[in-house]
Amino acid sequence: MNERADFYVYLYVDPRNFEEFYYGKGCGGRKESHLKDNGPSEKAERIAAIRKEGLEPIVRVIAKGLSAAEALLVETTLIWKLGRNLTNQSAGHYSSHFRPQHTMHMKLPGFDFHNSIYYVNVSEGPQRSWDDCMCFGFIAAGHGRNWSEQLERLQPGDVVAAYQRQCGFLGVGIVQQRSLAVKRFRFKGKPLPRHKLAQPGLFENADDPERAQYLVAIDWQKTAPKPGHFRKNSGLYTPQRVVASLATQPITRAFIEEAFEVSLDQLAADTRPVEAG
Repeated sequence: MNERADFYVYLYVDPRNFEEFYYGKGCGGRKESHLKDNGPSEKAERIAAIRKEGLEPIVRVIAKGLSAAEALLVETTLIWKLGRNLTNQSAGHYSSHFRPQHTMHMKLPGFDFHNSIYYVNVSEGPQRSWDDCMCFGFIAAGHGRNWSEQLERLQPGDVVAAYQRQCGFLGVGIVQQRSLAVKRFRFKGKPLPRHKLAQPGLFENADDPERAQYLVAIDWQKTAPKPGHFRKNSGLYTPQRVVASLATQPITRAFIEEAFEVSLDQLAADTRPVEAG
């Protein structure tokens, strides 16, 4: 059975200033039904004010021959575009799929970019300590740009799962700021305090852009002391790279979610603005 295609989208125009003030969808005589509305709505008050001046609202069909779903989508698009000037009480059936109004000045995850989920190797040594990563909110790589450059894949809003060989997964967090050389990195607006670091070697070669440590600010959602979460012979994806995508690693993602009791997709879908560390 073919879907009905007799729906249309219409609008109401104020003849006093030719301002569009209501969009709707329907079929048959739906577009005239609002002329009988005398309830306590902004739309009814606008119509009453027009008639008080001896005029009638201008009612026009914008699109016709639509299915119900198509008409709903067109209606929602028009409401989204001119929402601030309308008397519509509802944002429209598909409004949850639209960018929030008045956000063109900012980049939004899910619209202008998609947050990704990454595995990050947080190896320890003379320059790095997991305790410092937890305490001061970062992950680090360095001692050669072939390592530190991998951090540049991480964008604010991305989700990371921190892993350390022989310890397992140690934390899940959200990227707050792109990669910075250790001298430029700030925690709560201040440089890292060398004397309070568990591994002050983090600042070794800090003046050498090739060998310095580079840090990415992380808002840790869940962390674990060493040893972390690991399951032997489980087929988990734990490459030697500093950064690797978990987009095609469902087994590893499921393990991380169970271990830390988080939803990686939910964290990646979070549209809250991120802040620099």
